[in-house]
Amino acid sequence: MKHIIFPAFIAFALFACSKNSNDTITPEIPGTGTAVVPDVYKKIYGATSITSDGTYITIKSKGLPDHTSPYYATTNNLYENFSGATFAGATFAKNPNSISEKTYSFKIPLNPKEAASHQATPLGPMGVSLNGVPFFNQYAGPNQPLTNEIVSFDKYWGHPAPGGVYHYHVEPLFLTTIKASKSALMGFLLDGFPVYGPEEFGVAVDESKLDIYHGHTNPTTEYPNGIYHYHVTNKDPYINGNGYYGTPGTITQ
Repeated sequence: MKHIIFPAFIAFALFACSKNSNDTITPEIPGTGTAVVPDVYKKIYGATSITSDGTYITIKSKGLPDHTSPYYATTNNLYENFSGATFAGATFAKNPNSISEKTYSFKIPLNPKEAASHQATPLGPMGVSLNGVPFFNQYAGPNQPLTNEIVSFDKYWGHPAPGGVYHYHVEPLFLTTIKASKSALMGFLLDGFPVYGPEEFGVAVDESKLDIYHGHTNPTTEYPNGIYHYHVTNKDPYINGNGYYGTPGTITQ
């Protein structure tokens, strides 16, 4: 089913530049049907566009990792052969798929709230990372653990599904070790709540303190007044637990 994406066109040069402006949302601009995008979303550097209609943020991306991978075509500048240990010390075994360009449009709530009824995450994209690559949940298939898929995770712990959909089920290692840090913002799930790395202000997250959705409410760099957020960890469920904390928006691809 196709979902309607409300158009919102505004140049990034007009966006507010205050570092901690993410706790308040800029009102809709009268007569335009568009709103300023808060600075926090501009950290999604892999997006091809980021717009707002005052209710939802729409993030578009091609889903192409900006790091090397053996899943790129050998003619691609980002192709790199890989062997040896991958996630959890597993010996890498390449799957038969290859990375291909997509046309994702993630529409997420601008002001996320806890849902009255929590929905399960889907098989497929459940959110978007800073480099525009989708997050997937903790399953290889319906109620199937990742046990047999982990061996196919590349150097940066991602891999492509059939159809060329490159994605992360676990910690996006390129973001936590190269582009940012293990305490940094990693992206957003479709319910609009942010995803952070396996540390909080440099200290490893205590997984026993996370709820059944794999998150908690605490201050973060981007949200100093506190916000509910998910944490990536290296044990199942990795990114998200028993469904979305909030009400998910939509994705088209």
